[in-house]
Amino acid sequence: MWWMNFIAYTALFGVKIASLWNKKMRLWVNGRKNLAERISQVIRPKDEVIWFHAASYGEFEEGKPLIERFRKEHPKFKIIVTFFSPSGYEAHKNYPFVDGVFYLPTDITSHVKDFLDALNPKIAVFIKYEFWLNLLVELQKREIKTYVVSARFIPNSRFFKWYGCPFRKALKTFDTIFVQDADSVELLNAIGINQVVQAGDPRFDRVKAIFETEWKDEIIENFKQNDKIFIAGSVVDSTEFSLLQRLINAHPKTKFLIVPHEMDKTPMLKMINETNREAKLYSECDKNTNFSNTQVVIVDTIGILAKLYRYGDWAFIGGGFDLGIHSVIEATVYGMPAVFGPNYAKNRPGIEMVELGACTSISNFEELDAWFSTLEFNDQKLNALSKLAFEYTHGNCGATDKIMEVIAP
Repeated sequence: MWWMNFIAYTALFGVKIASLWNKKMRLWVNGRKNLAERISQVIRPKDEVIWFHAASYGEFEEGKPLIERFRKEHPKFKIIVTFFSPSGYEAHKNYPFVDGVFYLPTDITSHVKDFLDALNPKIAVFIKYEFWLNLLVELQKREIKTYVVSARFIPNSRFFKWYGCPFRKALKTFDTIFVQDADSVELLNAIGINQVVQAGDPRFDRVKAIFETEWKDEIIENFKQNDKIFIAGSVVDSTEFSLLQRLINAHPKTKFLIVPHEMDKTPMLKMINETNREAKLYSECDKNTNFSNTQVVIVDTIGILAKLYRYGDWAFIGGGFDLGIHSVIEATVYGMPAVFGPNYAKNRPGIEMVELGACTSISNFEELDAWFSTLEFNDQKLNALSKLAFEYTHGNCGATDKIMEVIAP
């Protein structure tokens, strides 16, 4: 489509100019150089290939359960993953469950054809939100089975606007669209998109797999002993650090595990200095550390939060005073009621668990302290909310099974 090519060429020109001084844009441009040739070094002509595409880091996390399941059940297939953004690519370029990780080509017809000639996939799976019209049309022309998984649609998105015809055309190229909720099914059916399956959200399967994996941390076990622990995960900004600092000093008998989203030592050291009792950095502890006077451990290590939640009794989820809350189901899969800031409108599990009562949204310290205090020494209420959180999270598992039934060769 000439107009799509025009838009793509214009965007590519702008990105190349920006790459002269912007490191992220430079990665974006350089990562797409000689793309077909690099793919050909991984894929042989007779290989059977399934291709997964994710825009960035967050979308890829939603696709991991499906990718890992496909690897286990169909080991002869070559699995290729592509990303649109450098952040996703850089974080997962060595992902062990796939045969190759590349950038998505620009949506220019000639680039798309070269890419598909080299890749020659039998199955294409788009994770959540990526609708490149030239690419989708070419996949359809080649009769390659094409799916989108974990999608969610809202009424004010471009597909349902007066100018949405090209985007609706993109939706019609998919063999099946797997959506998270019934509202998405209704919206798509209303515009004539009927190849829709309500499969749910594969992220629930991901957190359940972590929940079921045996894992222990001797440092945290030594810190916890037989006491309750309040875990604050993915703490994002100064507002959240300030709220938690006040909460810590207001409740000196409760142990806190603080897990910042960024490994910036400045707010961590500030918290250590301002905690009335003792606070320690996780990296400075071991299984023999004396925690007898310690109220707070600050985890200055990345990649273990989802596993650490198993040691908690109730939780704070960061991001609610910033752009939006981080994963709440990483905590609730362990049966923990959770609290978070007011920005959670784009997080479906957060919305539904607030409605259910398993989670609570707060806007200030007084609301946080009131919620915390009702659970601190009230085991009956804590257990009741824990049951709600556990049943909701485990009850929403199973999306991967539903998707695999359709896409498996």
